[in-house]
This record gives sequence, structure tokens and C-alpha cells, in this order.
Amino acid sequence: MIAKTTIDQVYETARLEEVIGDFVQLKKSGSNFKGLSPFSDERTPSFMVSPVKQIWKDFSSGKGGNVVAFLMEHEHFTYPEAIKYLAKKYNIEVEETEQSSEQKEQANERESMYLVSEFAQKHFKEMLWESELGKAIGLTYFKERGFTDETIKKFELGYCLDQWDGFTKAALDKSYKLEYLQKTGLTIVKEDPNNPNGARKFDRFKGRVMFPIHSLSGRVLGFGGRILTNDKKAAKYLNSPESDIYHKSKVLYGIYYAKQAIAKEDNCYLVEGYTDVIQFAQRGIENVVSSSGTALTPEQIRLINRLTKNITVLFDGDAAGLRASLRGIDLILEQGMNVRVCTFPEGEDPDSFAKNNELDDVMAYLNDNAKDFIQFKASLLVKEADNDPIKRADTVRDIVNSIAKIPDRIQQEIYIQECAQIMNISEAVLYNTLAQIGKKEEKEIQKQQKEEQKAFDVVRNTDIEKEEKVDVQYLLERKIIESLMLYGNFKEEFEDLVLKENDAGDLVLEPESAEIKVYEKIYLDLQEDEIELANEDFRKMYSRLIEALNQNEDFSITAFVNGLDQDMANQISSILMEEERYTLHNWERKDIFPKKKEIGVSQLVSETILTLRCYLIKKRMTALQQTTEEAGKDNREALEEIMNYIQLNKLLNQKLNRVLS
Repeated sequence: MIAKTTIDQVYETARLEEVIGDFVQLKKSGSNFKGLSPFSDERTPSFMVSPVKQIWKDFSSGKGGNVVAFLMEHEHFTYPEAIKYLAKKYNIEVEETEQSSEQKEQANERESMYLVSEFAQKHFKEMLWESELGKAIGLTYFKERGFTDETIKKFELGYCLDQWDGFTKAALDKSYKLEYLQKTGLTIVKEDPNNPNGARKFDRFKGRVMFPIHSLSGRVLGFGGRILTNDKKAAKYLNSPESDIYHKSKVLYGIYYAKQAIAKEDNCYLVEGYTDVIQFAQRGIENVVSSSGTALTPEQIRLINRLTKNITVLFDGDAAGLRASLRGIDLILEQGMNVRVCTFPEGEDPDSFAKNNELDDVMAYLNDNAKDFIQFKASLLVKEADNDPIKRADTVRDIVNSIAKIPDRIQQEIYIQECAQIMNISEAVLYNTLAQIGKKEEKEIQKQQKEEQKAFDVVRNTDIEKEEKVDVQYLLERKIIESLMLYGNFKEEFEDLVLKENDAGDLVLEPESAEIKVYEKIYLDLQEDEIELANEDFRKMYSRLIEALNQNEDFSITAFVNGLDQDMANQISSILMEEERYTLHNWERKDIFPKKKEIGVSQLVSETILTLRCYLIKKRMTALQQTTEEAGKDNREALEEIMNYIQLNKLLNQKLNRVLS
């Protein structure tokens, strides 16, 4: 268990915008920050962060909460893991009791797999630096590659001894379960033909130097291992298999070390191998990541897109399959990103070039030789086409296909003009080709939209029936919770309405003014009318809020949200950040200036409670009418009560400046 003093210190110290800024590129938007959703594929920012309230809301996925909630959602941390991550980030010492064997066994499967991976990383690192074979083979290899001790330690490189099951035995001796060693792919288990009741266990990475693969937050997800012998039957590089924690299509090697530099430089260099990343970083160019030898995927591109809009793809001078790599460029364009391409001299790759040249020379080469994608693709394909008219036509079509993937129309036009000059072809022909591609894609989209609309209509019709019954009360109760959160401790002048009987015996509402706190006004009004919130979640929130506001003069939204469970914190953040949704639209640029809610808080609160009263009165009247019809028309008591409610409803609506038909 983590001590409460540690948890409190973490919450007090951690800054939400700083933590999320490590994972998402945030831009200032008024008093808030906005960015692209890290939970869904989008091109228009709908992810909002409030530094004042210390909460975030992702309008595309509906998720939200505090700093711990973000780490639990994004990194799949458990609550203790999130606290420990923040403590490490802000150099806070974690006070906790030692986990018992029983507690370790109760850890969930994903956490167990992370623990096994972390142990493996430490074990391989230890073997590299402390074992004789590790130093003689693994460390010698890294030194021959030109890596310094500092670099080797920074990237946590290691070595797996060339033994049948050396690592597996070490893990089992430390009480790690074989089940998780197998699920992470660190250990391979096969049936033993000589022992039907037993199984053969051996290390997947035996005899390989090890490259740990980290998540954006620094957790060890898997490994890449390079063999050092000339065994032609064995793969040169071997990666961890897919697992619950490692999905190679969603991971980029080096992203943990490069994320801050990528955001700062507003550019990401994309290379092919582990050593390319390490050598560049050692030379002083830290904004570099690798797809680890796999074909580039949309998920990997979106990972970069959270940090920058600019990618520079670096290819080997003699890269085999360069033509096939162009597909990756098209994928980058589809995400609305800017892509440049740089190839190295023949016989060179990013690793060797960075190793053999000084930082200034490397940077100068990259700046001088990085071409925009249209120049690169055209020069490459024109060589292939030679003077063959058919191949040349295919080349033009191929380039226009790439341009069609760019979502920005202005960029499309610029690239069309550039393509026309390079390929010596009229812009009109290129625009016609682009239009044909657009029409074809539009038809496909329309077809898909029709199918989606059919499915949506079925759901929507069902939802409308439900909403008509509960939506009004739900929205009013939600507004009460929002008012308590935002203005609960505000002291306001309220003009209350007191129901009195005049000289003629009629019920009238007479105004009375008093200066009280917003939460007191809401509590007293709801108590007086014996109103209980219908929504169960709102009832719980209301009770917690009234208690917190009553006990604490310095009520803090951040402290309150931090004390809630994840589900309630998510709902609270949804309520609080709803108003921020409209800042995403930049209304001011359209000369539309929304009224701030702080203006007229007493009016907002009073109208909300009055509207809820009216709604409940109408609801009660409907129920009484139903009862009267069932009991017969001579039920004078019920009819009298209905008439009183009609009169009261009329008076309340007059106060709200509404006219009843």
C-alpha cells in the first residue's frame, strides 16, 4: 500500500498539463489547452485540458478525469502504478509497505506481464555489465558499434546469455510465473517427447544482444534481439511476439526517449533500425524513432502526430525495397501530416552516417538533402519509367494518387503545380485526374455513410423514445451538479420567492432577498420542496458535494475530483468540461462571443431550480390526472390538488418570464 501522505503530495505537485504534454502535443486555447485525442483517430482537436480545474476531457471518446485517470486510461496503469509514475516524474519518495507473496499473486495479468518484462530488462542489463560472457560478447559488440557506456545505459541495452534456459531459470528462481514468461514470449515452452508429463523450457533470445522496447511512458513492452553468430538458420533480428502489452504495429522504438525533443523541434526523424535511433541520439539528434523493421502503420503515425505534424523519413543509400517504402509516405499524408524524405549516400545508412560525421555535418546534410515527398517520389519513379510513355503515365497517376490523400486543398494545389513542372505535364490534366480520384472516393464514402446511417437511425429512434422520458430532468440535475462544482462557495444575492396567501385567498409568490452561498441556496430549496435527484449518480455526487462544501471554506475542485473513484471522476469531468467543448470552435473568429456563465450566477442557479420545480409539478399533475381518471371524475381531492398545482406552475413560469399556452 502507498502511504496517503505520498498520494497527497503527488496530487499537490503533479501538473496535469505537464503530464499530458508528455503524450499529447497541447496548444494554448484561452485558459485551457487543446490537442488531438490520444484515444481515437481525429484531425480536428477535441481533447481539452483545464490547468485551473486540473481535469481533462476527450470529447471524441467521452473519457475524462484527473491526472491519474489519464495515466490509467492511456497507459493502462493500475492506480498504484500511476501514483508511482508521477512520484518518479516529480522526484517524490514513495512510502509503501512491502508486497506480500499473496498480494503479488493477486496482481492482474497485465501488471504481471509488465513486471516480468521489467525483470527481464534488468536481468539482461546485469548480464551485459556483470557476467564475463556478457562483457566479452555483448558489451564488445556495442562498443564496436561505437556506443558509449552512457548511451548503452541510457537505452538500457542488455545481453541474453547463450544458454538453453539461463534467463528462464533466473526468473523462476525469483518467483515469476512461467505462465507470464510464456505470455510475454520471453520463454518458449514445448512438449518434451522424452517426458510426457513435463515440458521443455528455453529462452527465446538466447545468445542475443537486447534492445528493450518502451511505451510512451517508459514501460517495457517487449524486446528486440540481435544474434551475433553466423547461424544462417536463425533470424538476424528477433522481436517479442504479440501479447496483451506488446502490439508492434502500435509501438515505435525510441519514442520514450524522443518525445520531448520531437515536440520541441516540431519534427520527427523516422528511421528503420534500433541502432539508427541510438547512433543519432548519441550524436545529439534526439528527435528520432524507428518502426523497428516493420512496415509503417497508421497507429504508429498517429503516435507521432500527437507530438508534431512534421515527419522526415530517412532511407538507406542502397535501401532494398525503396519503392515499397513509398506506401508509408502515403499513410503519413493520409493523416494530414507534412512529410519530407532524405536518402543517404550509397553504402551509408543513418547509423554509419551519424557515427562517421560530426553533429553540424549531419544536420547540414539533413537540411540540404531532405526533399518534400513530391520531389522524392517523382525523381524515384521517373528513373523507373525511363522513356516509356505508358510507365510515365502510370508514374503521374501514382503521384496524383498520393496528392489525393492530402486532406488540405491548398497543399493539394501547391503539389499539383510542383508535379506539373517536374513531370512536364499540364496542370489541367492533373486536376482532372485528381477530380476523378476524388469522385471515386466520394462514391465509396457515400455508400459507407448510407450503411452507417441505416444502423444509426435504428439506434437513434430507440434513443429518442428513452430521451423524451428522462432527458429534461437529467439535464436540470446535471446543471445543479455543475453549479455546485463551479460556484458552490460563491456568495450571491438571491431574490427568493415565498408562496403566500393574499387578502382574496389566492396563492401568490412574493420576493424576498438574501445573500447566501450558492450551495446553501440549492440545498435549502431542494430540502424545502423535498426534492431528491432522480439520477442515482447525481444523488451520490450531490451528497458528496454538499458535505465537502459545508466542511471546507476553501473548496477545491482538483482536491474533490482527486478523492473520487474513476467512474465518478470521469462523470464530473464530463460535466465541468462540457462548456469547454464550445471553445474548440473558435467562435470569436466568427464574431460570436458566448456569454460567460460567471455573469449572473444567482440567475442561473435560481432559473435551474425553478425550471426543475416546474418540471416536477407537471410530472405530478400528470400522475394525479391519471389517478383521477382511474378513480372516477368525482375524486374532488385530487382535482383540487391539480388546480393548486396549475396555479403554482403558472406563477413559477411567470417568474421565469415564460408564457403558458
